[in-house]
Amino acid sequence: MRAVTFDSFSATPVVTDVPEPACPPHAAVVRVVATGVCRSDWHAWHGHDDTVALPHVPGHEFVGVVERVGDQVRQWRPGTRVTAPFVNACGTCPTCIAGRQSICPNQTQPGFDRPGSFAEQVVVHHADTNLVAVPDAIDDATAAGLGCRFATAYRAVVNRARTAAGEHVVVFGCGGVGLSAIVVAVSRGARVVAVDVSAEALALARTLGATTTVDARSDDVDERIRVATDGGAHVVIEALGRAALVRQGIAALRPGGRHVQVGLLAGADATPQVDLGRVIGLELELLGSHGMSAHEYPAMLAEIADGRLDPAPLVGRTIPLDQAPAALEAMDRPATSAGTTVVVL
Repeated sequence: MRAVTFDSFSATPVVTDVPEPACPPHAAVVRVVATGVCRSDWHAWHGHDDTVALPHVPGHEFVGVVERVGDQVRQWRPGTRVTAPFVNACGTCPTCIAGRQSICPNQTQPGFDRPGSFAEQVVVHHADTNLVAVPDAIDDATAAGLGCRFATAYRAVVNRARTAAGEHVVVFGCGGVGLSAIVVAVSRGARVVAVDVSAEALALARTLGATTTVDARSDDVDERIRVATDGGAHVVIEALGRAALVRQGIAALRPGGRHVQVGLLAGADATPQVDLGRVIGLELELLGSHGMSAHEYPAMLAEIADGRLDPAPLVGRTIPLDQAPAALEAMDRPATSAGTTVVVL
């Protein structure tokens, strides 16, 4: 089958033929129809994740059709249209039994410690725990983001931040996850401030419902956020993964505010210094958010189906598999267009 691969970190990826994957007894092999290009794929390509083994096939958010299943799979049959969280949980450990599959200690992840979805087929381990049926009403390019971008943002805004109507939400980073967070926060009745360096991304953020946009390169970012949030945000979503933005986000919160860290922190940004005195004195909440478990998808899918949520405007462009390597390399440079890139096979 055709797949995007790289043999060393940061080397130019190539499209080549690789063997079709075997199907373990508990797994499903999914024929990939569309797969998103995410900042996390860029991190994997540059070696920021120490679970990535070379050579490697990236890609972790996808929609496809079940091709075959292992003999231990009971809930799925070939022909079903599906997606899956990027965390493939084991389903049997105490963490999974408690409903926290997105932080399963036995997890595997396509595109990171397993071959990913920039390929004609991808394996979803523990299929009965991790596969999610995708309604026909959601088109392929939109559905490709449900495995990571949109689901990650949904859980961060709704379940972790507990965002309520009338609250001020600041989103740092208007890439795929950040723009998704804006859509979800607006659907909750929140007033959203979007912060980014890209004029195109900020324009899209306004289209999606952000009430205020702030160029992160301006000298008065903190003051503009303070004014726009009537003195401080109830919720900050850091969706880029920069130590400076973590500090800035915590400083932007009002007493009792919630900072949700979604962006992956790597390299020099991995261990940001945090003003814990402020956290204690203002009783701030610092929350991590890591994807979304399969059992949490029905609420999100119901909101998409009835029109309360519309992820479709988040798709910036679709490309064939042959252009996926260039799309990854383009992430080395500041974005020149807004919205996410989706590979259609």
